[in-house]
Amino acid sequence: MVLYGIPTCDTCKRALKTLQAAGKDVTFRDIRATPLTAAEIAAITDEFGDLAVNKQSTTYRGFKDFLKASDPEDQIAAQPTVMKRPVIEDGGTWYLGWDAAVEAALTA
Repeated sequence: MVLYGIPTCDTCKRALKTLQAAGKDVTFRDIRATPLTAAEIAAITDEFGDLAVNKQSTTYRGFKDFLKASDPEDQIAAQPTVMKRPVIEDGGTWYLGWDAAVEAALTA
């Protein structure tokens, strides 16, 4: 299981702590320290489309109009922290965000 996020994200920290407490083998991937590859960005945006971009974030609001109008792949490639977090990949299944449904699916 891979959790993609940033170490300062409270939601990522909460998800990681919960998964580890449930005995899951989780690899945390800091998307700032180890940027996403084009293939990883494509996999995430293929799975979630526009939902992969956090349009409420300060990062997104700071984008120039041309970048706001671009594809989610280009937005995440330009600024990885605009990605909604966490993104979790578990055995080929992808999860976006951390809510009760995602927690239940991954800790069951």
